[in-house]
Amino acid sequence: MTTSYCGRFAPTPSGPLHMGSLVAALGSYLDAKAHQGRWLLRIDDVDKPRAVAGAADTILQQLDAHGLHWDGEVLYQSQRDARYRAVIQQLTEQGLTYPCVCRRKRLQTLSDGYDRYCLKHPPSSSEAHAIRFFNQQAVIEWQDRRLGPQLSTSAKDAEDFVLRRRDGLYAYQLAVVVDDIDSGVTDIVRGEDLCIPTFWQLTLWQQLQPQPPRYLHLPLVMGTDQRKLSKQNHAPAIDSRHAVANLLQAADYLALERPPEECIDGIEELLQWLKKCWIRKYLNGTI
Repeated sequence: MTTSYCGRFAPTPSGPLHMGSLVAALGSYLDAKAHQGRWLLRIDDVDKPRAVAGAADTILQQLDAHGLHWDGEVLYQSQRDARYRAVIQQLTEQGLTYPCVCRRKRLQTLSDGYDRYCLKHPPSSSEAHAIRFFNQQAVIEWQDRRLGPQLSTSAKDAEDFVLRRRDGLYAYQLAVVVDDIDSGVTDIVRGEDLCIPTFWQLTLWQQLQPQPPRYLHLPLVMGTDQRKLSKQNHAPAIDSRHAVANLLQAADYLALERPPEECIDGIEELLQWLKKCWIRKYLNGTI
């Protein structure tokens, strides 16, 4: 039993949950419950212009309707600017940041990651600029609980990535790492489309906190067009009136055994069944 386990689900409030996000929520929830740990909920609204009014409340209602109840208070990234600013100041004092005025048009011409142009040619302090992390000890290998060893295949995995954007908004890479560290997260369970950003996140993590989390990246839910289900691709919202059916479909994507129909007597019983299936599949049958 891992009593110190702490997991989380961190949706972006650009719309309601769809089947792909329900799969991620269910997987992270089951892993936390299988370890008898805590399961936190964070609203990843650091990119404030992308947040849709009312979407966060809808997400909370959808999770609750599906029996996915979180521990503690909900954390909102949009309320944590002061914390992100303090971390950037800390990294700056350690000589690990520099301003960058390169625009998207130039960046798109670089095939091997950022070339440190602005480190070599410091811009004027009066220019609007992004802040980059001076990446001197990049993580280029890490272990995934489902996918196994992950090795860097691109120079971009070790580039000097952005911590704060030109428009003043804090970057996703910074926010998620700082939030996970501050919340005591030990295990991150999410979709495998986020494997690539993990290189940057672990690089930043090792600078701020010596003990990195464990990762488990889940299979993606694909649409009929073979693209990942996402809000950008207009994936339909899940209908909370059909919570049991939704959970069964999500379990299918996670390759968890369905219970006999006579054993389904509500959401709580279904989640208990799925937790046992998760233990057999990912914890070798024991906790």
